[in-house]
Amino acid sequence: MTKLTKSDLFKVYDTKPETAMDKTTRVVKQIVDEETERRDAKNFRLRKARLEREANTPPVAKASAASKPRRMKPASTR
Repeated sequence: MTKLTKSDLFKVYDTKPETAMDKTTRVVKQIVDEETERRDAKNFRLRKARLEREANTPPVAKASAASKPRRMKPASTR
């Protein structure tokens, strides 16, 4: 039986060098991912602060005498 080596088990594929477009795409994806992560963290922080503020604020009492909206008089013609 033949002895197995790395070159016999795995096929070696030539990797092509990264093109300028590939590099740009990679960098843009990284920037977008970082911005998304920062935005999500900010939204989480603001949501948490809003919920805490709402929990600590007493409910606002409704006005007891709700009046009907006034109707405007029709404009008089001269």
